[in-house]
Amino acid sequence: MLEQKTLQDEAINAIRALAIDGVEAAGCGHPGLPLGAAPMAYTLWKFFLRHNPQNPRWFNRDRFILSAGHGSMLLYALLYLTGYDLPLDELKRFRQWGSKTPGHPEYGLTPGVETTTGPLGQGFATGVGMAIAERWLAARFNRDQFPIIDHFTYAIVSDGDLMEGISSEAASLAGTLRLSKLIYLYDDNHISIEGDTSIAFRENVLARFDAYGWHTARVNDGNNVDAIRNAIAEAQQDPRPSLIAVRTIIGYGSPHRQGTPKVHGEALGPEEAKLTKEALGWPTDPPFYVPDSVLSHFREAIDQGKRQEAQWQSLFQAYAQSFPDLAEELTRAMGGEIPDEALEALPEWAEGAALATRAASGQVLNAVAAKWPMLIGGSADLAPSNNTTITGGGDFSAENPSGRNFHFGVREHAMGAALNGMQLHGGLRVYGGTFLIFSDYMRPAIRLASLMHQPVIYVFTHDSIGLGEDGPTHQPVEQLASLRAIPGLYVVRPADPNETREAWIMALKSTRHPIALALTRQKVTAIPATKAKGLHRGGYILWENREQPELILLASGSEVGLALRAAQELAQNGVAVRVVSMPCWERFEEQDEEYRRHVLPPNTRRLAIEAASPMGWEKYVGQQGAILGLDHFGASAPAEELFRHFGFTVERVTEMARDLLARADGSTIA
Repeated sequence: MLEQKTLQDEAINAIRALAIDGVEAAGCGHPGLPLGAAPMAYTLWKFFLRHNPQNPRWFNRDRFILSAGHGSMLLYALLYLTGYDLPLDELKRFRQWGSKTPGHPEYGLTPGVETTTGPLGQGFATGVGMAIAERWLAARFNRDQFPIIDHFTYAIVSDGDLMEGISSEAASLAGTLRLSKLIYLYDDNHISIEGDTSIAFRENVLARFDAYGWHTARVNDGNNVDAIRNAIAEAQQDPRPSLIAVRTIIGYGSPHRQGTPKVHGEALGPEEAKLTKEALGWPTDPPFYVPDSVLSHFREAIDQGKRQEAQWQSLFQAYAQSFPDLAEELTRAMGGEIPDEALEALPEWAEGAALATRAASGQVLNAVAAKWPMLIGGSADLAPSNNTTITGGGDFSAENPSGRNFHFGVREHAMGAALNGMQLHGGLRVYGGTFLIFSDYMRPAIRLASLMHQPVIYVFTHDSIGLGEDGPTHQPVEQLASLRAIPGLYVVRPADPNETREAWIMALKSTRHPIALALTRQKVTAIPATKAKGLHRGGYILWENREQPELILLASGSEVGLALRAAQELAQNGVAVRVVSMPCWERFEEQDEEYRRHVLPPNTRRLAIEAASPMGWEKYVGQQGAILGLDHFGASAPAEELFRHFGFTVERVTEMARDLLARADGSTIA
């Protein structure tokens, strides 16, 4: 049998060789990071990571994130070697159609992948969210002798991750919150695509993280397993989050490319791959070769993981006997179950009541939160404006980790990614608020939430020029269209308080779609609560004076009230008119064709009204329809004056409607 040290070296080189072979088989990829970072990854996975390869969803597992997702073959090699349901054949199909080994790790596709990474900095900030979730759940459920929630969140991060602004936002937040269960290994290889990092990145990284309130350490030799091991063990004992800078050589072992940008994002090529394996003392043939001794060494993780999970299950059973109510609550939370009472007795508003939808949202939120303690969230320093505070919920902090209100600070991007991490962790339902205009700052995180099918709830208030005097810098115009372009994201712009109630119900029942609520600052008039339930179909007939309309007015949000007023005036002048509220296009498109044609019958003139970019409404009004929208920025003035100046008036709507009817020529409208 091989000596332990030799076996360790072989195990590390097995990771490297699999990465080489996977990239070579694909003819593309990123071999540099796996070659350099293999020793630190081996050290973490072999000596520290608590996980069960045969049950990747064990709730109290440690979380591992490869934030530098371009080095995905490193993670795939580890998952295969330690016994996850990722056969060697999948590594041979790296980056190919239908494989479980895509170019960057994808959550939900590959067992053991905790989050989708690739856009640099996202994994870093998502891990902060996972550590927040662990801290909050531990504070709520743990009792003396029963550390039911007790795990670390680890990541390997790169120079590129640390250059991205989101990492600075998230690191500052993590330091403020003293997230001690957060440990990141920094692959400090000094190389980016364009060259040595000194061309753009000369700061003292550890000093920066010291200033954030992190524990920092340095390992000068990235191949020194003992030094890496000691650094991780020390970090586990520190009450702060930890960043360990490990000095590595990108493309380690490649005779002609190691330490150069060339090895970052290109296959080595057959000759250089052969020379690299020879330099590592590894057989050059066959490809994807792993000695039985090495595989057995890694597969010890299976029995170890089973034991660790079994110990936790025994602890949980004892916990359930001592604290049955808490155990039942946690079991429901781990399953993502929302208690029925949380969606009952929500407020309703009498027809004609005037209230901003952001205010209605706050009332609904608090009604749900009073019945469901697992609903938590906050705002990027705008909670009083977003109405996102849980009354009596307390503020989450280093000193009060059981608080339900999160102060993310003026860090929209980090908030978005942290929400992803909190939701991915499990056991929680999370929301985050800011102004709709600032959704631009967090768009990459929203996109990943949708890609990962995470039902994060975004409370976006001040949704139009109706916010008034703050002016065009704060008035969203293109944001609704931009968010609607994200596949899988439900964008919901409720017309009134009762539609807002239904929008929250939709959001809380969602299991695979993130939800963006676009809410008003200005007051709007309540429609009948029974009618508002139509929101769940995305679009519905709100009002009509005849069953067969000759004109349909479509609108969302605050403009639905305008459409109703205009429709009533048109009706008084003999027009057969219908008002359709369209709060959620995505949900409307999911309805069957019969329903959609019932709401929007063909050969009927249509006018869409929305105080935002008209982009996208064409598919609902057809070539013979019209759109009243904004193809320009707003201005600083009272909301009423802005709506009047930009034509969002009954007079303008009725004028456009009459023009449409006057030029009716029988052309088919889809």
